[in-house]
Parts: sequence; structure tokens; C-alpha cells
Amino acid sequence: MDMVRDLDAAGHAHPAKKRKASRIWWTVHQWVGIKLSLFMAFVMFTGTLAVVSNEIDWVLQPSLRVAPASVQGPVEWAAIAENAARHPGVGVVRSMEAPVASAFAVKVTVEDAAGDLFYLHAHPATGTIQGEGPWAGAQRILRNMHRHLNLPTKIGVPIVAFLGFLLLVSLVTSLVVYKKWWRGFTKPLRNRDARTWWGDFHRLAGVWSLWFVTLMALTGMWYFVESLGLAAPPPPRVKIEAPTEPGWQGIETAFAAAMTAYPELEVRRVLLPGKESPVLQLHGDHEAVLVRPRANTVWVDPVSAKVLLTTDGRDMNVHQRIGEMADPLHFGDFGGYWTKVPWFLFGLLLTGLSLSGAAIYSLRIVRERGGHARLAQAFAGVWRDQPRWRWVSAGLIAVGFALLPALIWQLS
Repeated sequence: MDMVRDLDAAGHAHPAKKRKASRIWWTVHQWVGIKLSLFMAFVMFTGTLAVVSNEIDWVLQPSLRVAPASVQGPVEWAAIAENAARHPGVGVVRSMEAPVASAFAVKVTVEDAAGDLFYLHAHPATGTIQGEGPWAGAQRILRNMHRHLNLPTKIGVPIVAFLGFLLLVSLVTSLVVYKKWWRGFTKPLRNRDARTWWGDFHRLAGVWSLWFVTLMALTGMWYFVESLGLAAPPPPRVKIEAPTEPGWQGIETAFAAAMTAYPELEVRRVLLPGKESPVLQLHGDHEAVLVRPRANTVWVDPVSAKVLLTTDGRDMNVHQRIGEMADPLHFGDFGGYWTKVPWFLFGLLLTGLSLSGAAIYSLRIVRERGGHARLAQAFAGVWRDQPRWRWVSAGLIAVGFALLPALIWQLS
């Protein structure tokens, strides 16, 4: 009989211990997902918009548009550089970026006499300057806001990138608290009340976004590690002890020499000779996958047209390849619109996950107080039910907006 009682007590103790462990996992998931939910949603939303920020600029700036049928053959880099140098108000031509898609112009970064930056938009095939654009357009504003809240990068990047760790904790705990989560891919949304609908949405969006949450968490943590000084070593560079005098007289010949030395290079960015580097640099895509254009580079003396160095992304070590993969995977621009569109849609879904978690918590409080769970109460509760942490989120978001004028007027 004593043995029976002991077995019965052990049987009761095991479920109780299991329930306690499950409660701890749930508490951690709830705490991580709720306390900074407003700030998390803001970062996710600005990052989602940053994926299509070039397209936003295309809509807002008519001179950035070209008729796809008018673009035949390769980009006329030399003609664009020369036309930009002669454009009124231009003091220095710094760089050129290849069109994002067939309906885009080439973006040329230039300085005026006072050193302020702005863009020129050039037709890829003719080299004609079609107009000007502000340096702080949608692409720059959204990227800076998302990446470091317009703060100095040494301060802002770690603050934003730390969210990657919270995402990872949220991901791991969700797989524990959502029992048999793999069955949730086809569960419908129930309309019994707002609490039920938001709960179903949160679980459905969560299981479909598992891969995306994992990707954002890992890249976010990598950016945090980089911000602490553990970034990969840079690609090889040309070191010139006695700088060659930069000049435009041989720029067309220099471009031709570069393409002869690296014919397979699909040029994505051109750095023109200047104070920082007296050589011409062509960055682009080659055979290495998931690397930034700087991984494949050809360096040319613009006066003598001598090729000084070529680099291939396939020659990078493991540390460098990890560093190069972060940006393409984070923003989804490595496959054109085939990847940008899914990244944009899942970014919206991830933003919804951040808000829906807080909404569920607020509606649960309403129900516990005997109220009726309505949608309006969910959004009000996201702010109302976080008396301390809401000010942390609001303060960080306010900093980003408060520093926008400094970015727009180039005062930073």
C-alpha cells in the first residue's frame, strides 16, 4: 500500500513540475514579446519599408524613372561620369549606382561647392542627366532610421541589433509553449471575439514566419557582434604611398581597361577617383553568391589605365563570407523582386506579430477585469498596459524622429 501511495505521489509531482516548467517558458515568451513590443514593431516596420525604399523614391522622384524600352546595351558609365562632372552646381562626383530595375535611372552621388551631398539621375544608355534628387530620400531615411535610429552608429546599431537576441528568445520559447506547432499551418482564424481572433492570428503568422524570424534574429545578432568590433576583415585594397594625381582625361580608357581585365563583372557600383582614393573602383556581381558588390572589385589607375587589383568574392574566408551574407539576407535584395516581395510581405507579418502579441496580453487583462474584449481595446491596451516599458519604446522612437532634421539637412 505504501508503494502505491509513493507511486501516486510521484505521478502527481511529475505533471506539477511539467506545468511549472511550461509556465516559466510562457512567462519568458510573454515578457520578451511584450515589454518592447512597440519599439520592436517600429524597427520591423521601418525595415520592411526599407526593403522597397528605392521603389518609394522612384514614385516620389520623376527624374529617377526611365522607359525600359529605351535602355539597350550596357550602362554608359564613362559618359555618365563626364556629364555629371559638367552638371551645374556639381563640385565633386563621388560614385554611381547601377539601376535597381529596368525602369530606374543611374544614381550619381555628387557634392556641391559647400560639400553637401545630393543625387543626379542619369539615363543608363545615353548618359543624359535627367534631374536631381535629395541625398536624404526615402532610401536613406528609412535605412538610417531602421539601422541606428539616426544616432551615431556606435550607439544606435547595438541598440537596434540587440533586438535580434530578443527575437531568438521569442522564437525558441514559442516552439515550447505552442504545443505541436507544426499542426498550425492550416488552422483557420476564429471570430468568436477579438481575443480569440488575435490569438489565432498570432499563432498562424508565427508558424509561417518561423524561417523569417530565424533569419532576422541571426542577422540582427551578427550586426550586434560587428558593432562590438568583431567584424570580418575587409577585402583587399590597393595601397598607394604616393597617390597618382586623379584626373578625368583618361576615364573612358580606364573603364575599358577595367572591363577587359574583369569581363564577367556585372557592375553595380562605381567609386570615382577622389581625395579618399585616387583610383577608379568598379564593384559588382560575379559568381560568388550572397555577397555585397564590394566583394568583386577591379581597381584601375584613371590616368594610366593600369589595372592595379581585381578581387573575387569566392576567395574570401569563412568569416568574411558570413559578414558579406548579412545584408543580402537581411534585406532580401539578392534575387531582385523574386526575393524583395517575399521579404516585404513577411516583414509586414513580423510587424503584425509584434503588435498582436501585445494585443493578446491587453485583451486578456480586459477579460480578467470582466470587460468585453474588443479590437479598439486591444490597441489602446498596447500602450495602457505597459506603464514603464512604453516610455522606453516611445523614447527610442522619438529619438529617431527628433534626429531626422539633422539627417535631412546633413548637419550630422
